[in-house]
Amino acid sequence: MAYEFIEYNASDGIGRVRLNRPQKLNALSRELQLEMVDCLQSADDDPDVRVMTLMGNGRAFCAGYDITPPSTPEEARAAQERRDNIRADIHRMKQTPNTMAQVLNLSKPVIAGIHGYCIAGGTDLAMHCDISIAAADAQIGFPPVRSMGTPPTHMWTYMVGPQWAKWFLLTGESVSGERAAEIGLVWKSVPREQLEDAVEDLACTMARIPWELLAANKSIVNRALELMGRNTLQHIAAETDAVAHQAPIVKEFARRSREDGLKAALDWRDGPFRDYRGSR
Repeated sequence: MAYEFIEYNASDGIGRVRLNRPQKLNALSRELQLEMVDCLQSADDDPDVRVMTLMGNGRAFCAGYDITPPSTPEEARAAQERRDNIRADIHRMKQTPNTMAQVLNLSKPVIAGIHGYCIAGGTDLAMHCDISIAAADAQIGFPPVRSMGTPPTHMWTYMVGPQWAKWFLLTGESVSGERAAEIGLVWKSVPREQLEDAVEDLACTMARIPWELLAANKSIVNRALELMGRNTLQHIAAETDAVAHQAPIVKEFARRSREDGLKAALDWRDGPFRDYRGSR
């Protein structure tokens, strides 16, 4: 399959996937998500690949889901009607955990290399990879909790525990890659110029181990997450996000985005916090 929004190459037992919408900071359009899952699943079926890496081209790993406003008034009305129908919105939101579960449930390990922004949907994606390495100056957080809803997959409590999870989700603030490593949100932090080498070195180490053992040891950790309720919680998270979409501030953000443009809406949302202008 030829990809428009993904780059892929493989050698030495490593399949290397890159998100390739740099002009949009690799925002997760539905088309990109479909290509990414197809690419990862194809690599999972390739007997010459033992481990995969996932990185982003351009200035960011991933700046979230693509929330570009609809281009016509008719599309905007239709989108708003779907969001106002809570059952339709729940159905729509469950696409997200279903997609991310396909990343988590690959038989082969996936290593994420995070640089620049890793926010909102970017964190959903990174948390469904098996190990993440972050550039020290990366910026990681979930600012949509301020005006748009809740994380539709909610891996936060599993990754950092309840207090840090609440801090992220009750403030919308971010941490640097260095701080993320200190609290266990990522496995390791390195200077930006060393990120690709660090990801490649870890992938090379894993690629020395036969696929059968990698798959067995990955699966037992995933089973532990399932015993902790991950799958059930993700369905609840998607429903909670749909409920949160009924809040007045969410509708106000959508109106500003539609009428004034996405940048103006983001400035309105994040301006009082004076963040997302540089890593903390």
